[in-house]
Amino acid sequence: MNDVANSLSRAIGARVKNERTARQWTLDRLAEAAGVSRRMVINVEQGVANPSVATLVRISDALSIGLPSLVEPPTTDSTRLTRDGEGSVLWRGEHGGEGVLLVGTQQADSVELWEWTLAVDDVHRSDAHAPGTRELLQVRSGRVSVSSGSQVHILAPGDAIAFAGDNSHTYMNAGKEEARFLLAVFKPDLRKHQRKEP
Repeated sequence: MNDVANSLSRAIGARVKNERTARQWTLDRLAEAAGVSRRMVINVEQGVANPSVATLVRISDALSIGLPSLVEPPTTDSTRLTRDGEGSVLWRGEHGGEGVLLVGTQQADSVELWEWTLAVDDVHRSDAHAPGTRELLQVRSGRVSVSSGSQVHILAPGDAIAFAGDNSHTYMNAGKEEARFLLAVFKPDLRKHQRKEP
């Protein structure tokens, strides 16, 4: 990992540990709630892992916080500013693409704004997110195939789509040149969907 990725991994690890200990959860309890291994939780908390977007989403969902709460610096200011080039790169494709979290809210109802680049032959597969999650996507350049559940749509520049993010879904470059798109993700208050404690 480079210095920026190392710094981000350490920051994510510290936030995961703070959220877990604030709830008085053991490593095993968080691992079980997130559906990841205990070793993965340890590696994330120690900042030695470069977790996938899916792993970060599972952990943030288990802790009932939005993904931006793990990757963005905490603030008491209601205004959040991300300068060009300052977003968090949370996904890298096999062929050079990137998924960059530009900005998001840290409230119970979480909204995230992403910028994605898919190189030729890049594919990103996503597990189903929390119940009620919705995604909105607009293609800026190239062609993008979006599948959600059993539906597949090919989008050209300027095309936009809204779909359920609580199904497994895939973004794929469907052309012969790099594709770019903006993605907004809305997750409802995750605490509403957690199991009640006995």
